[in-house]
Amino acid sequence: MTLRYLNLALLIAFPIAWFAPLMHAGINLPLFGLKEVSVVSGLQALWDTDVVLALLVTFFAVFAPILKVLGLALIQFGMMRRRMLPAFNVLGKLAMADVFLIALYIVIVKGVGLAKIETGWGLYLFTACILTSIGLSFATAKRQKA
Repeated sequence: MTLRYLNLALLIAFPIAWFAPLMHAGINLPLFGLKEVSVVSGLQALWDTDVVLALLVTFFAVFAPILKVLGLALIQFGMMRRRMLPAFNVLGKLAMADVFLIALYIVIVKGVGLAKIETGWGLYLFTACILTSIGLSFATAKRQKA
């Protein structure tokens, strides 16, 4: 029962995490402020440079994870057959949110010479969403086998 409600909580937490500030970045010089960076602002910036890549990243970083969560919820509440679980596991593997998150951590840890990067609260929320989603997938699959 707890798995169901944790999964439903992700339907609220993921969209908040997409708009929340993941980091504050800027030039490491006086008089230059830091700009908030979120998943959505990153996708908007990508849209300005490469529309096709922006669409691909949007699908794999936003739509695939939320479709996986919705699919798991439908299975958990008995509104979809359990045999669909492998399809949602594949969708979860296609979801790039975890790869995106790892890339963010690398940028924050490594930094750039002239750049200043500070983590935002959204990074922790996004991390919690990804880890919860992965954990729920494992727990749901384990429960389905039992």
